[in-house]
Parts: sequence; structure tokens; C-alpha cells
Amino acid sequence: MGNRNLISIIFMLLSVCAIHAQRGKKDKVEMPAIEIAQNPKLVVGIVVDQMRYDYLTRFWNHYGEGGFKRLVGEGFNCKNHHFNYMPTKTAPGHASIYTGTTPSVHGVLGNWWYDRLDGKSVYCVSDDNQNPIGTDLDAGRMSPHRMLVSTITDELRVNTQMRAKTIGIAIKDRGAILPAGFTANAAYWFEGKETGNWISSSFYMDQLPTWVTAFNSSEAAEKYKRPWETLKDINLYVESAKDANEYERKFRGEVSSTFPHALPELWDANEKFEMLRETPFGNSLTTDFAMAAIDGENLGTDNVTDFLAISYSSTDYVGHAYGVNSIEVQDAYLRLDKDIQRLLESLDQKVGKDDYMVFLTADHGVPPAPGYLQDVGIPGGFLSEHAMKEELQEFLSYRYGTTDILKNISNFQVFLDRDIVENLDMAMGDLQWEIGQQLLKNDKVQQVFTGYQMSQYQFTDQLAGLLQRGYHQKRSGDILFIPPAGYIPYREAGTDHGSPFVYDTHVPLLFYGTGIKAGSTTARTEVTDIAPTIATLLGIAFPNGTTGNPIEAVLE
Repeated sequence: MGNRNLISIIFMLLSVCAIHAQRGKKDKVEMPAIEIAQNPKLVVGIVVDQMRYDYLTRFWNHYGEGGFKRLVGEGFNCKNHHFNYMPTKTAPGHASIYTGTTPSVHGVLGNWWYDRLDGKSVYCVSDDNQNPIGTDLDAGRMSPHRMLVSTITDELRVNTQMRAKTIGIAIKDRGAILPAGFTANAAYWFEGKETGNWISSSFYMDQLPTWVTAFNSSEAAEKYKRPWETLKDINLYVESAKDANEYERKFRGEVSSTFPHALPELWDANEKFEMLRETPFGNSLTTDFAMAAIDGENLGTDNVTDFLAISYSSTDYVGHAYGVNSIEVQDAYLRLDKDIQRLLESLDQKVGKDDYMVFLTADHGVPPAPGYLQDVGIPGGFLSEHAMKEELQEFLSYRYGTTDILKNISNFQVFLDRDIVENLDMAMGDLQWEIGQQLLKNDKVQQVFTGYQMSQYQFTDQLAGLLQRGYHQKRSGDILFIPPAGYIPYREAGTDHGSPFVYDTHVPLLFYGTGIKAGSTTARTEVTDIAPTIATLLGIAFPNGTTGNPIEAVLE
């Protein structure tokens, strides 16, 4: 009887274990997979140079279904997206988008800035230690060496042990180089002039790849040597001002700024292929080259995420020349819409519609031409940094007996000679204040702040805060000023940018594709949020200087 009980107990125990094993196995099978990151085959970053947010809405009814409307309709639209620093220029814009921080950290203060150590102005990406590739001109002596922190493209390369490919492409060198970062496989920009070639630097390579050489030899740029006519009937461009007005610049040799712009007849007088920069054809050529790069570099063809950074530079050239309300600007965006459609359709075919992610933004906005503002009764005007310098020199000569204290005025900043200041036996902060108060007497100056204030205080005021986030303790000037709204450095025609005002800070931000929700938000987002959003989606480290935060609403 005892043996029977023992056998029964053993049988029961084995049955219970079997049941639990089956349950455990069943539970294990049914447990949902945890998705910790997205793995698109390709990320495409698009920066449209000088694109105001209202270009998206103002020209909406003219856009086709496959470009901007596709990105907005199927993607996520951040409607209240802003730059959070001053100066709003091309180089710091691209650097901020890709580093997730501001000039106070990444160190790219402008396209050009005064280097007090060298005593001269320096260009943001110039590098005499590099050799030109694909050209004999100094236009190829470039690198990102003046940027001080990593980019999202760098972090992708590091995360994948350099297996990910990252490529930067733009008509402007700075628009290709700064997004591509320090570890890029390549960055390419447009030489223009006699050749119309795409070139690079020894920072990236020893010679151009075969596909680039073939593209340059294919006369791809020559096909755009044609008249620039409006894409649609010019009478339909009711969102813009009349065709010719006094706010617009003319090509050399043009009698009027009216359409059509006869590129073939004006070709030689305007440095030949350089003309393409200043027309929508520069953006079309950029799209052609980007599509060739996807093929030539085999981007998005495996399970390691690649990154293609494209900057459309020609919208900036057109905007500077003709202004916000011009038919030229409207036509440039209608043509860009078609180029974006071409690019998306190419990605659908070559990478796969569900296998890539795109974000589109701008590096800054722009105000209407000040002459136009004045004519319609809105405050606006011009300032001259040269005139400011002359006025300050007169004050310094009278007050201190020397003008040598003043070294440079640029990017709305005043640089002083610190060695001479020491000999004056005066505290730098006091001298900055006194000169700043003199500068404030100029009616073209709205606010003045000193370097001492920027270093010692944390500003919560909106304009002062933007100025502070653009201030780098080692590289910035001793006195910083803000012009009144609507005022720009003097130009014979067109407009300019760089201020902390909303017309320069409010730009589009669209996300589309793998891992992106469909929808929109009117909550404020900032340029420094883009890189950490992409990093979060990919599950990689943020760029090492990041000060922004992921935009939670965008991500699935």
C-alpha cells in the first residue's frame, strides 16, 4: 500500500511539473517582442536653406501631392518650430540641427567670424591643412575642424563601428560638411564656375569615387543652362508681389528682374555655372546628385542604417536676391516641391517605402525686404556695421585717446583688443559697459549686452536668452547688440537674416517614415531637439554636446 501511495505522489508531481512547463512554454511563446529602437535602412535629413514656415502654408494650394503634402499628410508636422539662438545664419543652423546644441557649445558662430587669436575673420569650414579633391581651387580646402562637438551622423557611425555610411551633399560647402560631421564617408559640394563639378576635400578621400567622376562627366549640370521661366502661368502666382519691383536684384547684364531670366545669354557675365546657385535649377541638380549618390554608395541596401544629409542651398540665394514676396521665391518652392517628390519616389523604389525615414527643416528664416516693409508702413530698415565702427572710433578717440581698442564689428558683435584694455588700467566689464552704452545711442541698435553679462548671468528674457545661447566665451565678441525688428545689414536689394526675431527663427520641421507617427503639434519645438529625436528613434547615443530633448509626440 505504501508503494502505491509513493507511486501516486510521484505521478502527481510529474504531472504538475509538466503542466507548469507547458504553461511556461506557452507564456514564453505569447510574450510580445520588445522593440527598443527602429532600424530604417536609410535616414535622409533635408535642410532647406532660408525656408520660412509660412512658405509651407502660403504656397500650399500650388504644391503637388507627392512632395511637401506627402510629408505633411503622412508624416508629423511641428508647426511651432524655432531656432533658440542668435545669429540665425547658415553655418550655425546646420551645425545646430545635427549636433543638438547651440553655438554656445558647438562653437560655429556664423558663416564667418572674427578670430581674436589670429586677428582676422575666418570661414566656418576653411582648412588650409586639407587638399582639394576634384578641383585645383581652394574651394576644396575644407573640413569641419572648427566645430567643437559630434553630430548625429558621427554617433551613428560610432554606434555601428563605422559600418553605417554617412554622406553630406549641398551646393554650399558648409551645408554638406557640417551635417556630415567628422567621421563621414564623404561630403560633396558644388564648384560651379567653369566646370559645374561636384568636389570634395582630402579630409574625406584621396580621390573622387568613380560614380562622382561619371556624374561630373555626364554634363548633368549643362542641361540646366536654359531660361528660368515660371513653372506655372505667372498670373496664377497671386501669393506674391508684382514681377518686377525695386526690392529685387538683377543678374549682371539684365535690364529688368522680370521673368524669364535668360541664363544662356547671361551665362558668361555671371561666372557660368555659378548662375545655377541662384536659380531653382541648383536644387534640381542637387536632387540629381543625391539620387546618384544613393546608387553610387549603395545607401540603404542592408540592415545597417545609413544617413544621407542633403541641403538645398539655392532657395537661400534666390531669397537673398529677390525677397520673401517675390515670384522668384514662390517659383523656387514650387519647383523644389517637385524635386522632393522625385527624391521620395526614388527612395520608394531603391530603398523601400517602409524602410526609410526623412526629416525636413530649415537652417533659418528671413524677413521681407526692409524697403517693402517701409512702403507698407511696417518698421524696417538697414544698418551699416561700417558706419557703426566709424562712430565708435570717434568716441574711443575722444574718450580714451586711441581707436586701437576696437578690433572688429561683425555678426552683431564688437571685439576689443584685450591687451590694450589691460594697459588702460580699467576693468574689462566696466569698459564693455561704457562702450555698449555709447553703441546703444545708435537708433539702429535696440539692445546691448556685454560679454561679462553673458558669462555671469543666466537670462530668461526671450531675446537675451537667444543671444546668450549664441555666445561662446572663447570665440564671441566683448559687446553684443540686437538691431530693431525688420532691420538688416545694408544690401542693395533683396533681404538678409541673422536676428533673434520670429521671422528668422520660425521654420518648418517635418518627420516622415519609419518610426514616425502621423499628426501634428503646435507645442513649441526647437532646433536642438532634432538630433536627440533621431538618436532616440535609432537607439543610439545623443551627440556629445546635446542640450535639446527628444520630441516625444513624433515617435511611435
